[in-house]
Order: sequence, then C-alpha cells, then structure tokens
Amino acid sequence: MNERWKISLMLAPAVLIIAGLFLGGLLLGVIGSLGYMPFIGRSDWSFDAYRDIVTSERFYHSFLLTFHIAFTSTIIASAIAMGAALVLRRSFFGRRAIQFLFHLNLTVPHLVGAIGIVYLFSQSGFFARLAHEFHLIARPADFPALVYDPFAIGIILQYVWKEVPFIGLILLANMQSLSHDYEAVARSLGASRWQSFRHVLLPLLSPGLLAAAMIVFAFTFGAYEIPALLGQNYPAALPVLAYQAFTDTDLNARPAALAMAMVIAVMSALMIFAYARLTRRYVRA
Repeated sequence: MNERWKISLMLAPAVLIIAGLFLGGLLLGVIGSLGYMPFIGRSDWSFDAYRDIVTSERFYHSFLLTFHIAFTSTIIASAIAMGAALVLRRSFFGRRAIQFLFHLNLTVPHLVGAIGIVYLFSQSGFFARLAHEFHLIARPADFPALVYDPFAIGIILQYVWKEVPFIGLILLANMQSLSHDYEAVARSLGASRWQSFRHVLLPLLSPGLLAAAMIVFAFTFGAYEIPALLGQNYPAALPVLAYQAFTDTDLNARPAALAMAMVIAVMSALMIFAYARLTRRYVRA
C-alpha cells in the first residue's frame, strides 16, 4: 500500500464523521426550510419561508449590520496584523516576550473577551469611570456608547482583539519561510521600503493573508455569541435573528428560522468568493 492510500485511510474516519455531521445538518436544514416538518403536522413543500424572509425589512437591516461587522472586523484586523508581523519579524531586544504577549489571547475564549469588552468599554465600565474620575465627562453615562451601539463598535473591538493574533501568526509563519533576498534586490534597484513592500513582499504574503482573512470573515459573519452579548436588540445580527426565530414558542416559525440559516450559509459563501476576488485584484494592482 502506497503512502497516499495510507494517509487517506487514516483520515477517512474523521472526514466521514465531520462530513456526515455537516452535510446531514445542512440537508435537514434545507428540508425544514422548505416547510416539511411532519412532527408539527406540516407535510407540504413550499418556499413560503424564503419569501417571508426576502420581503422582510428587518432581514435587510440585519444583513447590512452583519456585513458591516464582518467586513470591518476583517479589514482592521488584517491591517493591524500585517503591521505587527512586519515589526515582530525583525530582531530586537525583548522580541520573544512581545511575540508571546501578542499571541497570548489566542487561547482566550471569545466569551471571556466579550465580558472584558463590557467591563472596559460600556458606559458603566472601567474607562467610563476613569474618564469621570479625571473630570473628562460629567458622569459615566456620558461616555460614548461603544457597547450595544447601532454601529456595533463593541462587537468589532472584540473581533479585532481576538483575530489580530490569528492573522499575525499566519503572516509571521509565511515571512519566516521567505528569504530577504527579494526585498534586498528591490532595494538595490532603487525601490523604497514602501515600494519593496507593496510590489515584492505583499504579493508573496497575499495567499496566506487572503486565506486568513477569508476564515475571519466567514467566522464573524456567521458567529452568534458575540453579537448576542454585545449587540443591540434591533437590528440584530443575522445569526441572532435566526436563533430568535428558531427558539420561538410557535413551532410554525421554525421554517423561517431554518430558511434564514440557509440564507446565511449561501450569503457567506458568496461574500467570501467576492471578497477573495476583490482582494486578489487589489494585490495584483
């Protein structure tokens, strides 16, 4: 038996379990979204749930908010991670300690980070009380609304704080595998630091950056817990809206919830594809 077949057989149990759970759940979701739920007396197939969603103003408001959260978080986290990776790849005193601190919150759960955002940035949090103590504001309630706000600033802060080390780790790994010869040649030919970065280093790092950014975008677009903890009631993020419909006491709302979940999945795939195309076009420009 050759090496390829050995690897395939070793991976087969895990792949079958993951694929079975994912495809099985997706299939059940599609069936339920089409209204077929015999356990509540619904045996007809229809697209009524999808029609209800696409004609709902609440759905479009939630979609725009979710896209704003995912896109803004990905752009900011990618930019900060790129800058941090460029600094940490150089040799300087204390580099290992700073790199350890930079990657420390990779092990911190998102929920713990969300609680930290509430304690720090809410209008009754640490920074609000600190600003009041130094007489920068008249009372803590005058602190800018950064949590439960209409622009989802608290959610974006949480995602940026959590995803910058993830993207930075991938970029640092890519940089360590690259030689400095390409940049040195560009500098010897008269290129500035920005030109050598823009035309030499960035194209070499673009595959890793693109992959990390797509993972972050997909995660932030479909995540539920952070928007549920840090987001406002209306408009709610799409995953929160779908969960609210799914847990409604009226089981007749279940097809709409599943239809919304299917729309989230399709929209995520489409936006990831579009995001990848736009990123590649920007890197090649």
